[in-house]
Amino acid sequence: MVNKRKNRDSSEKKESTPRNYWMLVLAPENFRVTQQEGFTVQGLQRSLKKKAQRIEVGDRLLFYLSRAQQFAATATVTAPYFEDHKRLWKSIKTEEDFPHRIHIEAAEVLEDEEFMDAREISPRMEYVKKWTPEWWPLAFIGDLHLIPRKDFSLIEDEMKKLISARTAKAS
Repeated sequence: MVNKRKNRDSSEKKESTPRNYWMLVLAPENFRVTQQEGFTVQGLQRSLKKKAQRIEVGDRLLFYLSRAQQFAATATVTAPYFEDHKRLWKSIKTEEDFPHRIHIEAAEVLEDEEFMDAREISPRMEYVKKWTPEWWPLAFIGDLHLIPRKDFSLIEDEMKKLISARTAKAS
């Protein structure tokens, strides 16, 4: 009986721990759409269907703003993948409606002036070490990447420090 209890406890613990840590690369204007939606939903491009189907409740999401080369927020996935064709996000492809959607809940959200410069933090990321230092931006090409938990925690911890400093300053 003890073994059954132990197995159940470890499986319960495993379910509550995020399985995957994702980095979503998106244009700043599409980040604004997600922000305007209250960080409740995120759309993914048609080409990302297989990856979208792998995203599970509890997985974590890091927002990286392309062109600006900044980290802006983190969120937690709150519901399984679904499809919706309501146009919210924009693309240069007129037929793209970001139909693969996930419900999310904001975790850490920076103010615009706090957005973290990837040029400063990316050299500390394990994920980026696959590329030579001068070509680090190649790590952020594409729309959705699995990243190590350590990298996600590094960035989210830095975000928490910025938010704490803001809160302390406002008091």
